[in-house]
Amino acid sequence: MPYVVIVTILALIQVTYFGLMVGRARGKYGVHAPAMSGHEVFDRTFRVHLNTIEQLVMILPLMWIFAHFVSPLYAAGFGVVYLIGRAIYSITYVKDPKSRSLGFLLTVLPSFAMMIWLLIWAIGAIAKGAAR
Repeated sequence: MPYVVIVTILALIQVTYFGLMVGRARGKYGVHAPAMSGHEVFDRTFRVHLNTIEQLVMILPLMWIFAHFVSPLYAAGFGVVYLIGRAIYSITYVKDPKSRSLGFLLTVLPSFAMMIWLLIWAIGAIAKGAAR
């Protein structure tokens, strides 16, 4: 489980960094709070942060559930793929939103893989009578 803890902390550091980048973009492009838009690059930076928060809602619980019931090492591995995906997504989305596909794919695939794997595991556990 230590690897899952490390990946979890890295994901939280990453989303915090993205939040700091939003603050920096606010100052650089003159988008003063409480405004939520105003400059194209600010809007993209802000959207990266919000989308990352949206994705954390999926990846973090899945990683911990997967680590507990299936494999902590695989859960951490899926988390690393997610982190790489988020980094690519951030760079490409701010530069040109149309180029975000690889980063987005690397972000969502680990979640979907763990969801499907866990669903199969849970159905198997029920079938074996282990869910009591």
